[in-house]
Amino acid sequence: MASTETNTPRLTRRSFLGGAAGLTFAVSLGPKGFILVSPAQAAMREHPIGAWVRITPEDQITIVTPAAEMGQGSMTGVPIALAEELDADWSKVTLEMAPAEPEIYGYVSWGGRKSMGIYGSRAVMMYFEQMRIAGAQVRKVLLDAAADKWGVDSAALTTGPSVVIHNASGRRMSYGEIAAFAQTPSTMPEVSKADLKPKSEFRLIGKAVARRDIPEKVNGSAQYSIDVRLPGMVYASTVHSPVQLSRPERWNDDEIRSMPGVVDVVPLEHGVAVVAETFEQALSARKALEVTWAEGASAQGYDSEHTLMSTYESIAGDGNAVSETVGGKGDVDSAFANAARVYKAKFRSDYGYHAQMEPLNAVARFDASDGTLEVWEGTQAPGASRSRLAQALGLDAAKVIHHQQYLGGGFGRRSINDYTLEAALVARASGRPVKLIWTREEDLAYGMFRPQTLQCLEAALDESGRVAGWRHCVIGDGGRLTYSGINLDKYYPIPNQHIEQRG
Repeated sequence: MASTETNTPRLTRRSFLGGAAGLTFAVSLGPKGFILVSPAQAAMREHPIGAWVRITPEDQITIVTPAAEMGQGSMTGVPIALAEELDADWSKVTLEMAPAEPEIYGYVSWGGRKSMGIYGSRAVMMYFEQMRIAGAQVRKVLLDAAADKWGVDSAALTTGPSVVIHNASGRRMSYGEIAAFAQTPSTMPEVSKADLKPKSEFRLIGKAVARRDIPEKVNGSAQYSIDVRLPGMVYASTVHSPVQLSRPERWNDDEIRSMPGVVDVVPLEHGVAVVAETFEQALSARKALEVTWAEGASAQGYDSEHTLMSTYESIAGDGNAVSETVGGKGDVDSAFANAARVYKAKFRSDYGYHAQMEPLNAVARFDASDGTLEVWEGTQAPGASRSRLAQALGLDAAKVIHHQQYLGGGFGRRSINDYTLEAALVARASGRPVKLIWTREEDLAYGMFRPQTLQCLEAALDESGRVAGWRHCVIGDGGRLTYSGINLDKYYPIPNQHIEQRG
């Protein structure tokens, strides 16, 4: 169990620029590695500046890890790629969770957009190459600094774990010693894939390296948002509308407010939150809450079985149904016309509950004096969460301070931050720091589910038995969620593809 009171230090512009001595890289991550942010540029930024890599004269290395850790090992797996190319001594590396700053800590996503979202087991895939190049850049800076100090060509130098070596003379200089005098360059050196280590030289990647989160989780010091406690904090439990889009119309407000420990009752767009001094009191009052819900909900009378077995099947057989092409290349029609064999299949997926172990929860504190919102949550999408909170509460993004925590399971559910928004709204309404927790029953009844779908697949095989053509039609109601993961190019070299979504 984590400490009873949380005081999370915030990496600010002031603390970063005036921090401890050493070599610090204030950078943004791009497709070709680090893009340097100079101190002058950093000072002009309105949002907090974080450093990706800090090397102290004491020979300690801090690497900021941008990937949400929900048990899958990304907190270790992503920064190891940087440490490998940096040639860092892993025993001297400390990891810090990144602030919610996608422009600095995000990978390059669709359309060049920067994102910190971790979905579909793709954290290492999205960051791997960029982090390796970034590590090689920092290593080159260290090599150049040591070469200048010794008056030799940097090509005559090599590195071992956190040390630069001049083989001709046998001289050695630790990264910490270099950090004591080196200056961050005005531009980061260019590094290409050809400059990276061959796999045969890996010391960390693919090796038995202990995950950094495991000791904390074993000894109980790992902090999840449900562990966070703030001075004066109260607890909230929410009852949500029984069907989508239904709103609370009236409830037994006076009765609930008179119950032991209750400090507030806060109406929300699609629910009512009870706030009390303890979570047990909040739960007790919530169970006594009687809400009349406004009619007109779109989900009244919805039958999922009928939708899947009848409506979706009808759409699948309708050649004139409205569709959206979400992927494709080559000449699919030709591949099927000339196929030696064609296979067709349909697969159905029902609604899926994510069943994350840690209950959905968040802690929020709103300071009315300066309009600052501070939140503690374990989320798969810290940047998106921060943006949504700012938009919903009418705040500038700089007024939203986000503290990323460990996630007790995510599976996609913690990429949707509705419960965090509820905590923020309740904190602002009640004037107290609030920990809002969804019960398991509430999560099952109201939570986000994986959409049900009908998947229609066709594969065209050539004479050699290879898949030459691929058609995939996804039918379902859920926007991009319905066709998440159907991009084959990262996994299979199929030359002719057509992928569409209907529903």
